[in-house]
Amino acid sequence: MSETIPSPGDIDRLDLVIVGGGLAGGLLALALTRMAPGVRFLLVEAGKTLGGNHRWSWFETDLAPENAALLSEFPLKSWDEGYDIAFPGYGRTLGTSYRSLASEDFHRHLANVLPGESVLLGKRVAELDAGGVTLVDGSRIGARRVVDCRTFKPSDKLAGGWQVFLGQHIRCHEPHGLTRPVIMDATVDQLAPHGNGAAYRFVYVLPLSEDEVFVEDTYYADHPRMDREQLAARTRAYAREKGWRGEVIGSETGILPVISGGDFDGVIEDLRIPGVAVAGSRGGFSHPLTSYTLPFAAANARDIAALLAECPETSAEDLAFFCEERARRHWRETGFYRMLSRMLFEAADPERRVNVFEHFYGLSGDLVERFYAGQSTWPDRFRILSGKPPVAIGRAMRAMVSRGKPFRMEKTA
Repeated sequence: MSETIPSPGDIDRLDLVIVGGGLAGGLLALALTRMAPGVRFLLVEAGKTLGGNHRWSWFETDLAPENAALLSEFPLKSWDEGYDIAFPGYGRTLGTSYRSLASEDFHRHLANVLPGESVLLGKRVAELDAGGVTLVDGSRIGARRVVDCRTFKPSDKLAGGWQVFLGQHIRCHEPHGLTRPVIMDATVDQLAPHGNGAAYRFVYVLPLSEDEVFVEDTYYADHPRMDREQLAARTRAYAREKGWRGEVIGSETGILPVISGGDFDGVIEDLRIPGVAVAGSRGGFSHPLTSYTLPFAAANARDIAALLAECPETSAEDLAFFCEERARRHWRETGFYRMLSRMLFEAADPERRVNVFEHFYGLSGDLVERFYAGQSTWPDRFRILSGKPPVAIGRAMRAMVSRGKPFRMEKTA
């Protein structure tokens, strides 16, 4: 990997520039290396490492087998004995296998397997167009195609709320005793930090080794404000309550959109750069309610690589159209989950949002698996919406036909 721009001779021969070395861009680079080795690409990342500072986790059933194979190259943390959830009214164990990938392992593996000089680190892109990219320092990198894999860009044409979280990696003085992840412990108080009101809140726990544990404080709120100090204090307090005493050896934070509606055509028009494909969360490739991006990033990576392998003469415009049509299809297919997001943010009072999830997790494990994979069947949808409603019926009906509450986009603390 390099911080030096390739020579003009190399640049002229590039088939593809990928902008953004996060999950979507990194997986696309890996898929091209495996499936379309004749494609000369350059992955341009503004940071010093690929993947940033994240931990991505998913259920094994979230991925089609061919996409799971792409992820299996990485050194994953795996739990095949299921996972736990806990709510004020009940707790249960579900049997689905769970996987997790740390960004440092993501970076390390890609550094070992991607072709030499195919990654450019520490360089920020100023402009993208169908013929290449221009860096902030004025350098030009020409290419036959460009794929934009940068992060989500908030838009006033979208509606919804936010998922805010801070996680800490703790090395305990003694074994913590956990054998399974705790995906959702919602027995904690349902308050956002510093008097910002109620919000659906839970703690997420991964046992990374017998004496290392990852503890994350997460809440769904109407605003994207984050108080890092208070979230860190709450995370440490939770660990102490469980008897996990030790030192914090790593941390991460995130503020992710929970999309409940909006004018997607308008978003596409605002984002569109003629001849530039958009393949990451910026293009709408996420689960509207959970904010998951990994299953969609893996699918896009493989399908784009397959297209270029089978049709090496694919033009920049055709690739951009290919990705835009995928984004439109994804928006159509995830409408049910946006409706559930409206239920969460519009039909449920903040202090009662926990009831929505408590109701959902009381359903069958197979239904939960399909929900997280974004593959809920019509019987699943009926089952989720049937029974004693966790919100007032009148408000639920209004939320079902609402366009969603516009994003509140205050600056984070």
